[in-house]
Amino acid sequence: GDSLKFLAKPSSDCTPYFLAPCFPRASPSKPETKWPSWSFGQKALRSLLMRPIYITTPIYYVNGEPHIGHAYTTIAADVLARYHRLRGRAVRFVTGTDEHGQKIERKAREEGLSPRAFVDRLVPIFRETWEMLDCEPDDFIRTTEKRHESFVQALWKRCAERGDIYLGHYEGWYSVIDEAFFTDKDVVDGRVRDTGHPVERVREPSYFFRLSRYEKQLLEFYESHPRFVEPEGRFNEIKSFVRQGLEDLSISRTSFRWGIPVPGAQDHVIYVWFDALANYLSALGGLAEAPLARFWEPEAEVIHLIGKEIVRFHAVYWPAFLMSAGLPLPTRIFAHGWMTVNGAKMSKSAGNFLTPGPLVQVMGSDALRFYLMRDVPLGSDSDFNHLAFLQRYHGDLSNGLGNLAQRLIRGIVSQALDGRIPRPPLGRMEDIDRLVVEKAMRASEEAASHYEDIAPHRALEAIWQLVGEANRYLDRTEPWSLLKRGQRERLEVVVFTALEALRWLSILLWPVMPKKCDALRAQLGLPAIMPIEGLDAWPKAWGGIGPELRTRPGEALFPRLEENTQKAFLSRFGLSLAPDTSDASSKASKALSVPTPPSESSKPAQKGTIRIEDFEKIEMRLGLILEATRVEGSDKLLELKVDVGEAEARTILAGIAEHYAPEELIGRRIVVVTNLEPRKFARFGKTSYGMVLAAKDDHGLSVLSPDKAIAQGAKVS
Repeated sequence: GDSLKFLAKPSSDCTPYFLAPCFPRASPSKPETKWPSWSFGQKALRSLLMRPIYITTPIYYVNGEPHIGHAYTTIAADVLARYHRLRGRAVRFVTGTDEHGQKIERKAREEGLSPRAFVDRLVPIFRETWEMLDCEPDDFIRTTEKRHESFVQALWKRCAERGDIYLGHYEGWYSVIDEAFFTDKDVVDGRVRDTGHPVERVREPSYFFRLSRYEKQLLEFYESHPRFVEPEGRFNEIKSFVRQGLEDLSISRTSFRWGIPVPGAQDHVIYVWFDALANYLSALGGLAEAPLARFWEPEAEVIHLIGKEIVRFHAVYWPAFLMSAGLPLPTRIFAHGWMTVNGAKMSKSAGNFLTPGPLVQVMGSDALRFYLMRDVPLGSDSDFNHLAFLQRYHGDLSNGLGNLAQRLIRGIVSQALDGRIPRPPLGRMEDIDRLVVEKAMRASEEAASHYEDIAPHRALEAIWQLVGEANRYLDRTEPWSLLKRGQRERLEVVVFTALEALRWLSILLWPVMPKKCDALRAQLGLPAIMPIEGLDAWPKAWGGIGPELRTRPGEALFPRLEENTQKAFLSRFGLSLAPDTSDASSKASKALSVPTPPSESSKPAQKGTIRIEDFEKIEMRLGLILEATRVEGSDKLLELKVDVGEAEARTILAGIAEHYAPEELIGRRIVVVTNLEPRKFARFGKTSYGMVLAAKDDHGLSVLSPDKAIAQGAKVS
């Protein structure tokens, strides 16, 4: 169609052809070109940073209101977009809603509404939620919009012109909840093996996409683009799926009407995933509008942030559709894990369906954004823990950043210097002052690297090194003592250094906490951050806070929450505060009390022999380690994601960090006790759902593994 033609020039064999830019993005016909080293110099660096970047979330299915998982993905995308805007890049950030399909049609019928009325009622809630969370997408695409429908039909025609769409009959399993087709090997007892959702037998006329034609081309593309899908474990699963052989994909339905009609076949509606995936291009105007088309040209960088349950659609189907249409492929598909709430799977029936609204009302949007980006690494399964949220708020935000700003701006600068910012201490700095500068430079460099690598939790970890150093700096230099001793010149050096550190922090943290950082800047007498395309505003030069400015003390950025406020906050979620005796060094701390059944482990241990009946109560299975990461704050614990043959991988915390590096364990088969009561590690805000078996002697520790390949989930006896 006209909306596609200028972007790709098909060759005679229908292989997409691409111009080779200076820093080309992933294309299906060319091997990946290495990015220049960061040491290439300012010209090369600027060229790299000036590449347009397009960041997307999945479009969210509107069969209910947005929950904390939706919020997590959208906040992560917003953080990345804000970071790249600070660097001066041309950024396009898009989210939206997926509104077609049989599931929507059935849900609307149950509520006595038309599908259109049903989705129109829910879409505003998504928009309001993103606004409440200070997420600022450049566009919000709806699949019911005319611009989207036109592009989907144009994409269909383009694939049909290539001979990749044909009419046939589909017979097999279909899951309405997953909006996906499944083969016999994917179904167990009437349910999808991976998701547990029910399936129904379907037989109907259907148009098919020749997915099988692209099996070799996809594998070649994966080989030449080793970071196309991240984390690596997800990519390995995709490559394994494709190597097993691809079958042609049913891409139309006739058994319902709520969808986009197939061009020239009005009795068919287009399969919801062919429809939904096209949003990434329809949101750019179908690529017919030059101002937005630059975000999908080969030299652009395109990042899709998605949940791991939809990796196959994005990493297999979507690239194949694009190859067929002769269009460039995305740069990176980054899949995050599932989120539980206080160790339990989130569901309305369990009463723990968590929406962001109540959290924001008490804690504020910036605190929630910070907690999610700090404690929930992209790429791994995770847990939203209310206690960990409160601990992060009081520890990092109130005692850390907030206290630093309060005692400096409202304290020493306001009372001793009348709000005046000292002149830069040229030639008067001591080693202790230079240490702050070095820490700031390192934090800026490392945070930038982690933001570029889509690891905001690591970026915040690096930035908090500067927060800690600035607080220690004030403790060591004792500004009030300097004032009492009349060491005015030294006092001004200390104050300038600490204020400049705060200025750097106001920029480094702005992608994550835009409101609080602008409030901090107002207290420093600085304007709010307004990114400008082409201008790299990331902090690099020390000394930007000048004597022409005056501080303006304001309210505490993160005031401490009284215990009654904390109790009221937790009670809204059916939780309470209880004394935590797990950490003797902090008896005054509070732990989250969640009702749990009596624990067998709390009974007195019995020594001696046991009966075979007792041993048979223990369930042990073989597991495959999919992911392994260190537990922050612990020298002993590793967090493992282990496939034990269930619908979802288990999170297991194992005290083996002193004996194994995380990367040594990925792909290893181990023995897991699977019927232990979940164990909460309140200090780290995590829960373990199993035990790894290991043997230990004077020479070290070794996890138990089978001596030959046996499928995960096999029972150990």
